[in-house]
Amino acid sequence: MLTLFTTAKPFTGHSAVIQCNALESWKRLHPDVEVILFGDDAGAAEVCRELGLRYEPAIERRKNGTKGLRSIFERAQEIAHHDILCYVNCDIILTSDFLRAIAALAARNAPFLMVGRRWDVGVTQPLDFSQPGWQEAIVQCAHREGFQRLYYNIDYFAFRRGLYVQIPELVIGRNCWDQWLVWWAWAAGVPVVDVSEVVCAVHQNHDYSYHPQGMAGVWSDDATQENFRRAGGWSHLHTIEDATFRLTSAGLQPNRGYWMAPAKRRVRRVTRTVRTFVRTKLWHPLLDKTRPLRQALGLRQHVLNPLRRRNAPRRHWLDQ
Repeated sequence: MLTLFTTAKPFTGHSAVIQCNALESWKRLHPDVEVILFGDDAGAAEVCRELGLRYEPAIERRKNGTKGLRSIFERAQEIAHHDILCYVNCDIILTSDFLRAIAALAARNAPFLMVGRRWDVGVTQPLDFSQPGWQEAIVQCAHREGFQRLYYNIDYFAFRRGLYVQIPELVIGRNCWDQWLVWWAWAAGVPVVDVSEVVCAVHQNHDYSYHPQGMAGVWSDDATQENFRRAGGWSHLHTIEDATFRLTSAGLQPNRGYWMAPAKRRVRRVTRTVRTFVRTKLWHPLLDKTRPLRQALGLRQHVLNPLRRRNAPRRHWLDQ
């Protein structure tokens, strides 16, 4: 069947709620699904005893407390009961569509890496797993209230044992490690399969209070910069856009545009630089100088909103 493995933050406050929601949803996928929790974080041992999960406290940590990717992936591939493994971030709720996607790829008896875009949803309370319709309810909530994030948000990696060897000294909890995992499979000639169309993986929103600088620190601190260097730079960082196949309701299909992903990334980097310059040096100063005139004419944002395209797709504020 399947071995799911992960590492968590301390089980306190809101983190405890969403992490227990995630782990409980994994456990309920199938009686033969194995779940391994790595790390001696506060509350981890107690949660594993309560939910009947496999607990592996030994983990490699850096001086700043971040966890080594290599120690987790190498140990998971060594001790897993099953040959198909999946690392999942510990705030992701999985439902039966995830298991169906795994089964469809596993039936081909060939190597693969399964990834997909997540759905961001605000969850503040424990889910009631005693309700028979809990899966349908959370998926409907995601589609109704949530946002399907873009290609660079990669929260699960399903693969056959033995795929990941010679892992550089990357750390989890910062950027770049996830995109390196996609690149490694792609560089090894292993089919990378995007299952975003058929899997609704629900990411429970959370803050970044575990980092002194919040989200900005996670994205750009020294640990992230070191991850970038050790991964090999831009050429060794791929996203879901680089998937060579897509799993759809019609089955496995080639992703014919995957080869354009590197060029798209380069264009986006340039565009981001230009947009930042225009906003900070031109647009914002212009808004400041014209504010009195715009206010006199009644040109406020709520007046202009109806002029926008009504059929524009809903986007998360970070994906604009």
